[in-house]
Amino acid sequence: MSYKESLNKCLEHTKNQLSSIRTGRANPSFVSNLQVEYYGSFVPLQQLANITAPENNLLVLNIFDRGAVQGIEKAITTSDLNLTPQTEGTVIRLRLPELTEERRKELVKVIRKEAEEGKVAIRNLRRDEIDSLKTQEKSKEITEDDLKRGQEEVQKITNEFIDKIDAEVKSKESEIMTV
Repeated sequence: MSYKESLNKCLEHTKNQLSSIRTGRANPSFVSNLQVEYYGSFVPLQQLANITAPENNLLVLNIFDRGAVQGIEKAITTSDLNLTPQTEGTVIRLRLPELTEERRKELVKVIRKEAEEGKVAIRNLRRDEIDSLKTQEKSKEITEDDLKRGQEEVQKITNEFIDKIDAEVKSKESEIMTV
C-alpha cells in the first residue's frame, strides 16, 4: 500500500469518527454504526433499518425485520447517546434534544480530540515512510539527495492531509456551535 493510500484511509477513518459526533441537527451517521444484537450476533444498525432525518431534530428508523425491533431499542437505550426510542410497529422515532451551550463546548473538545488522534496516526505514517527512505539510503538504493527530496515530499503530503483534517474540524465545529 502506498503512502498516500495509507493517509487516505487515515483521513477517512477520522472523517467517520467526526461524522458520528452529534451536531445540532439529526444525521443518520449519528446512529448508523450502533451495534445491535440480532439473532446472537452483533450487527451495525444500518444493516437492520433504513435511517432517515425528516426534521432537524428527528431520526426515523424503518426496521426491515420485526424481530429486530427489541434489539434495536435495547441498543439505543443502553448506548451513551441519551436517546429514548418511540416505537410504533417497525418504525422507531428518535427525537434529539436541543444542545445546551455547555454540551456544545464538550462536543467541540471531543471533535478536537478525535482530530488529534487522526493527526497522530498521520504523523506515525510519516515517520514510518521517512524511516523507510533512510533504510534505502543506508543500503545505497537511493542517494543522499534523493533522501532529502523524498523527506521533503513526504512532509509536503503529510501537511496536505493534516490541513484536510483541520478543515473537517473547522466545519464540524461551526456546525455544532450554530444554534
